[in-house]
Amino acid sequence: MAHDRPPTAEANIATAAASGMLQGRRFLVTGGARGLGAAIVRTFADHGANGLIVDLKAPEDVGLPWPFTAADVTDEGAMRAATEAYVSAHGPFDGVVAAAGIVPSWQSPEELNLADFDRTMAVNVRGTVVTVKSVAATLPPGSTIVAIGSLNSWKGDPNIVSYVASKHAVLGVVRSTALALGRRGIRVNAVAPGPVATEALLSRIDSRASSTGLDRDASLARAAELTALGRLATEQDIADAVLFLSSPLSAAISGQLLPVDGGIL
Repeated sequence: MAHDRPPTAEANIATAAASGMLQGRRFLVTGGARGLGAAIVRTFADHGANGLIVDLKAPEDVGLPWPFTAADVTDEGAMRAATEAYVSAHGPFDGVVAAAGIVPSWQSPEELNLADFDRTMAVNVRGTVVTVKSVAATLPPGSTIVAIGSLNSWKGDPNIVSYVASKHAVLGVVRSTALALGRRGIRVNAVAPGPVATEALLSRIDSRASSTGLDRDASLARAAELTALGRLATEQDIADAVLFLSSPLSAAISGQLLPVDGGIL
């Protein structure tokens, strides 16, 4: 029987939530104490998942539903200790979300601070590699790994060379790891957010206002105008995309970068 109208996005999300598509699965989420990572944790919990949050600082929101361990994702020993303790107590993870990352301040290539470059590469690239390495051997068939890439995984930016380089590298890590783990039934993908109005982005907009001449509202409006949908993606949009790539709905997808940017074409 034909529907009078297609189901709304809200109805689809509610139906998926009721299905508990991640019911009983365990996930490691780095950078999960705030921002995009926290949105991912909440969304996964809503769909029945449990897991571990790893971040440098404790969550500001005491209502996050999973336990937290403080660790630097660039520190292989600390990550191994954190993940082994959880696995020993609860069993192996069924998935990983490598959401820890940093964005440096604007710098032209000739003014690039190499200490900032090294730190950006360490957190964004080494941190992703260390995160995967800390649990890869214990992941069962059917597990998923999702990294947070960026639209800068495929396009450049003259003001953030180190960030662009790091996100290009993250995509390389994803594709190589997908090939390495695929025959074990483990899928590896990345999402590519465009601008998302997190507190971190708003802070960067404020710091750049003197050079751009745009306040928060004007900057966000200009960014929205560049999208096909005329709006920016939200934290929830990104979390839903990570949910999709971590669920059976994407069972034949691996080694891919999924843009979630409102349509920057």
